[in-house]
Amino acid sequence: MHRAAIAAMTTVAGVVALLSLKPHAAPAALAPAPPAGDPPPAVAPGPDPTGTFTGKSIDTPFGPVQVEVTLDQGKITGVRALRTPAGAGDPRTEAIAAESVPRLTQEVLRAQSVHVDAVSGASYTSQGYLDSLQSALDQVGG
Repeated sequence: MHRAAIAAMTTVAGVVALLSLKPHAAPAALAPAPPAGDPPPAVAPGPDPTGTFTGKSIDTPFGPVQVEVTLDQGKITGVRALRTPAGAGDPRTEAIAAESVPRLTQEVLRAQSVHVDAVSGASYTSQGYLDSLQSALDQVGG
């Protein structure tokens, strides 16, 4: 009987301790993508912009990411990575960037928006790419 009481009290104490823990907020760089549906416009409303716009260089734990976007009458017609994580020569980081950047470009062109899913296994590179792209598009509206 004494062992059962101790086991029950220990279990209750463990459950209370677990419930008192607060979950960590997701870092901004890993925030989930907005829900699916009609994506917001890629650029601010107004005249249909045409030209090439360079985004800010975004620092990630594996190196900077910077893109430029080409618009034709408000439509995203091209995205080019100017900088991707080189990983100080780390082949794995370079391979991740080499695979994720073309996939992100393809998704952005398809969606005509920065609101696309991150590439699995390349969260930091994906977020840096999309943040740089957004900063380029912000120039159009500003």
